[in-house]
Amino acid sequence: MTPELAAYIEAGKALDTDERLEVAHQLLLSVDRDPDAGQADVDTAWDEVVGGRVTEIMHGTAPLVDGREAHARVRAEIDALRE
Repeated sequence: MTPELAAYIEAGKALDTDERLEVAHQLLLSVDRDPDAGQADVDTAWDEVVGGRVTEIMHGTAPLVDGREAHARVRAEIDALRE
């Protein structure tokens, strides 16, 4: 690790929790992005995902969850994060 990187890390530790999370998120995005993938590639990938899910629903192979149950699950997960 270079001294410059070590200094950045130490400076980052002085940030509050939300700021550190945002920095981590932005850093992850910077390495996860494929610079050669354009919006058309992203749209095509999403079309494939959505199409596959629609096919599963139409064939009865997708596990479906009632909306109220889904909301309850999400609320429970959020509450667990706050504890």
